[in-house]
Amino acid sequence: MNQECLLAAALSAVPRLGTRRLGAMLGVQTPSRAIEMLGCEAPSRTDIELMAAKLAKGSMSVTYIGANDYPQMLLNDVARPAVLFYRGDLQVLQQRRVGIVGTRSATAAGRYMASHLAYDLSEQGVAIVSGLARGVDAWAHKGVLLALDREGVSASESHCGQPIAVVASGLDMTYPKENADLWRFVAENGLLLTESPPGTMPEAFRFPLRNRILAALCELVVVIESHAKGGSMITVEEAQRRDITVMAVPGSPRSLSSAGTNLLLQQGCAPVVDATDVMVALGLDNRRNHPQVFDSRRTPSLQDQALIAHMRGEAVTLDQLLMRASTDLVQTALALGRLESEGWVVNNAGWWEVLGMGCQ
Repeated sequence: MNQECLLAAALSAVPRLGTRRLGAMLGVQTPSRAIEMLGCEAPSRTDIELMAAKLAKGSMSVTYIGANDYPQMLLNDVARPAVLFYRGDLQVLQQRRVGIVGTRSATAAGRYMASHLAYDLSEQGVAIVSGLARGVDAWAHKGVLLALDREGVSASESHCGQPIAVVASGLDMTYPKENADLWRFVAENGLLLTESPPGTMPEAFRFPLRNRILAALCELVVVIESHAKGGSMITVEEAQRRDITVMAVPGSPRSLSSAGTNLLLQQGCAPVVDATDVMVALGLDNRRNHPQVFDSRRTPSLQDQALIAHMRGEAVTLDQLLMRASTDLVQTALALGRLESEGWVVNNAGWWEVLGMGCQ
């Protein structure tokens, strides 16, 4: 590793130095010169050696303000990170980039939308950016994973958009633990980055800081399910602060998980119902291409398709469905259970809804 990058990494781990002060220093001088100026505050030789060992063990690379490979879109940012730790390829940032964010407690409909929107955008060469949190973030990158798997070639040979993730902890401190495979997938096929040095725990205050970097890396941010207050709304604020377009997926007025997205729509954000809306906003309108839509679910029987047709477009109760379909209660209940287990419908507090576009 470049010695200046190693010294920048060591500087980022100095207590009380702070990213703003460090950023101001690295903006006008090299890390080696900054260490000379810090005197007794500077990292010791032992600190530098320990940092080198951590970086090597975690296969991490480093860039900093002043380095040739520091991301251009962050150079003039209002709150640019002084040092970035990453695994993967910084060149992934040269793709078109869309952030997909939302609540950790996503509904089945929200998870479906996140994965399929990300799949469709990735197929069109758009990189998906997320924070790799539970819920919407993770499901967005699961959609990218499926897009890359479908091509059956390496990420470098693929025409798909590659994944980008910004995390709040050190890259050796996977959080949440159940997303370990997704962390590895992003690092091996795209770009996984953080401003937190190795060994940094995922403390609560670091997540809003992470969100400013996430927003700054995006050309556009899509919110899929969000409470009125929460991490995704902080990302929205950071995006708006930078004049980055924010779009939102409409949700049921009865769902608390959609309170934030519906509020954004009321405030004038453009709606997203499919990937075409995002592509148009990016200036990449491809509606005439008619790309194949991915769907991994088993095709329902003709009888189940007929039942889905009676539900398309709105939520219905079981009684309403029985009246519309003129079917037997037991048969309908069994069909709903079967369709729910296969991911075609979902029950929200007694109301049945079709997930996605349903059968065409």
